[in-house]
Amino acid sequence: MILVIDDDSAIRSSLNFMLKRAGYEVVTVSGPKEAMEVVRNHAPRLILMDMNFSLSTSGEEGITLLKQVKIFIPDVPVILMTACGSIDLAVKGMQAGAFDFMTKPWNNTALLQRIETALELTGTVTIPTEQEEDLFDRSGIIGRSGALMVVLNTVKRVARTNASVLITGESGTGKELIAEAIHRNSTRTGGPFVKVNLGGISQSLFESEMFGHKKGAFTDATTDRAGRFTLADKGTIFLDEIGDLDLSCQVKLLRILQDQTYEILGDSIPRKTDVRVVSATNADLPVRVREGGFREDLFYRINLITLRLPSLRERREDIPLLVRHFADKVVKKNNLQPIEIEGEAMRFLCGLSYPGNIRELKNLVERAILISGGGRLNVSHFEPYVIQTSSATPAGNYSLQGLTLEEIEKRTILDTLERCGGNMSKASLELGLSRAALYRRLKKYNITPKE
Repeated sequence: MILVIDDDSAIRSSLNFMLKRAGYEVVTVSGPKEAMEVVRNHAPRLILMDMNFSLSTSGEEGITLLKQVKIFIPDVPVILMTACGSIDLAVKGMQAGAFDFMTKPWNNTALLQRIETALELTGTVTIPTEQEEDLFDRSGIIGRSGALMVVLNTVKRVARTNASVLITGESGTGKELIAEAIHRNSTRTGGPFVKVNLGGISQSLFESEMFGHKKGAFTDATTDRAGRFTLADKGTIFLDEIGDLDLSCQVKLLRILQDQTYEILGDSIPRKTDVRVVSATNADLPVRVREGGFREDLFYRINLITLRLPSLRERREDIPLLVRHFADKVVKKNNLQPIEIEGEAMRFLCGLSYPGNIRELKNLVERAILISGGGRLNVSHFEPYVIQTSSATPAGNYSLQGLTLEEIEKRTILDTLERCGGNMSKASLELGLSRAALYRRLKKYNITPKE
């Protein structure tokens, strides 16, 4: 049951009609008193509530009601509805525990999507079946560390919703790969995945790049151009480096994220787009908000779900797998002889601090292999490039300290084979190895899949 709280009878009737047509049971009330009676005596699955009641425009009555609701039913999602000029009030509501907010007049499709997302994300958690686990596509994401699996388990749950996702983490941790995984495992996988580096778009070109322009809209507009939001329709738009976006551009972005409506430069006709928004940043956005460099309302709009990617220092047990993966790729791409990495060299790589994270490790491995021409690599093949890239000295104290390369590798292979039920194709995919490379390691350690 969905509870609608609004003192405008026309809005109550409109929402009642729309929600019932969508298959929901609906109860509508006009004010806080009636709302609390429903909350106490029934069990609404979701609440849609206005923030202003009667003649009050401050919204304090709405904030008070929200706090009361969260006391009685803290896990039930509340979506706030407020006028365009009351965004600050909606932000206060989000701080008080609201799940999301919509501005009036609302877009019916967008509202229904947010209702569906809220119900999916706050509903009963179900344990994925074995078949569902097999269907999860983690292509290109290498590793089985606990820190990485926490992220992937969240991706599995949120990917099938339309929730906006904010991916945070240091540079080089793989934010784009996670964004792609969200898209591939969503219901929008057949639609486009459009990547936008917001840090590379100037303020003067923002509207043209994002919303498109008509021929003649400005001096250099010699042809019509489709914007990124047009290209991403029915798919996912990935807004990378969103923390670097200029404040004036943040306002323009917020408008389209609120109701998925925009105007092409040189054309005043409002257009709609149906996109799922995934953003990424290596900046500390809460700090930017406090310092006035990032809009608070935009922050709440993009981070319905936040995924923090671990640094490579937090997932050192994945380093051998990543090294093998990058080594095999560079060998195949450049037709080099097979690579063998000595145990001491692997331990050296596992101990570095990697301020550049996975990107730094990838460059380090590729450079060493290309310069050496392949063959057997030892510590001396990597040390010169660590110095050149100003990488920090080896960490010295980490989770794999004291283990030999063989122990690390054998344990990882055994764990993966057990998880995959002896399925070689599945195990090789998870380990980031070719089947031939995996068979060589099984022979080396006298392991059979049955074991």
